[in-house]
Amino acid sequence: MTTTSSHRERTESGALPVLSRLVSVPSEEFAQRFWSREPLLSRAADLPGTFEDLFSAAAVDELVATRGLRTPFLRMAKEGSTLPERSFTRGGGIGAAVADQASDDAVLRHFSEGATLVLQGLHRTWEPIVRFSQDLAGELGHPVQVNAYVTPAQNTGFSDHYDVHDVFVLQIAGEKRWRIRPPVHELPLRDQPWTDHRAAVEDSAASTTPLIETTFAPGDCLYLPRGFLHSATAVGGTSIHLTIGVHSWTRRHVADELVRAAVRRASDDPSLRTALPVGTDLVGAGVASAHVEDVREALLRALAEVDATELAAGLAGAARAAQRPAPLAPLAQAHAADAADETTAVRVRDHVAATIEPAAGGRTHLRSRVGSLPLERDQLAAVEALLSAGRATGAGLGVALTQALLRTGVVVPE
Repeated sequence: MTTTSSHRERTESGALPVLSRLVSVPSEEFAQRFWSREPLLSRAADLPGTFEDLFSAAAVDELVATRGLRTPFLRMAKEGSTLPERSFTRGGGIGAAVADQASDDAVLRHFSEGATLVLQGLHRTWEPIVRFSQDLAGELGHPVQVNAYVTPAQNTGFSDHYDVHDVFVLQIAGEKRWRIRPPVHELPLRDQPWTDHRAAVEDSAASTTPLIETTFAPGDCLYLPRGFLHSATAVGGTSIHLTIGVHSWTRRHVADELVRAAVRRASDDPSLRTALPVGTDLVGAGVASAHVEDVREALLRALAEVDATELAAGLAGAARAAQRPAPLAPLAQAHAADAADETTAVRVRDHVAATIEPAAGGRTHLRSRVGSLPLERDQLAAVEALLSAGRATGAGLGVALTQALLRTGVVVPE
């Protein structure tokens, strides 16, 4: 199997360039000491630069006023509760049969009354954050999402809670007073939200001394592992912060895929495909213990036969589905494909996650985040060279293959 380099290159010092913007310790120390274990507060003075290139108050106004955002790309909250969508959205007017576009005047009214504006999915809607988040995900090896929280002074958008993903909190404008407390449920999974432990969260918020209680200023960044309780109050004017949610791949994901692979293997055994007896009462008496034990033994045998290679395809599919490749311009891309010749220079599209893999029927396919492209045997060497070098020409790939790669979006014009 041949793959592109899906991670950004390290600097000469070994640092990960995007991650290094967010943490005040070396990348290796962050990975070994803090990742998924401890919070890390990095002050602006200890970071290499500001976050002004990523987001701003002007960006908030542009997104709300002129981009036609719809729910769930925005929501509003006040005093710990989410406001009804209809209270801050309106219809799109003549020629736009859309009922839930952001209403700038309604957002203004709620904001003036103390509500927090949440702009969700900025990794899809705001170009500087699109590229930043994709690069960060490539470095971490885990998918990310980005939201912005815009809070009026002296207001708290959400009460104490925990997230089921790690976060980086980037203070963009204004100041915010944060309170961080230890977990009440360690390393929660995505299906274990804080509301499952509401009583414990509320008790901890009322009785536990914060691990961190401090005011964030523009340029500060907090790394917070999943499960740590947190709340924040804006002080000193409107606060804007970005929350980068890191949806970590865990051993639970491996376990899920392992079980799926074992079930597929066990299903080859006719004994597992045997019907339960006539008169089986699954609603009442349930499955007889003898059948449960037979199935358990079949699964244990299958589990013992599954190896890491067998899990690779399922895990790779999940990883591809969790992120998108870098943006491309469809019309320019189509024109480049139509005009391609031997002099055309192309490069592998960023974050496309392309690999050469065998497929059914003895064929070989180029699999990526944009789909699967069958390859002829005489094309394999050229595609392997493309993925290794990251770039090629029409002469090296052949014009027909260059056009196919451009039209599918695996490569972009150099």
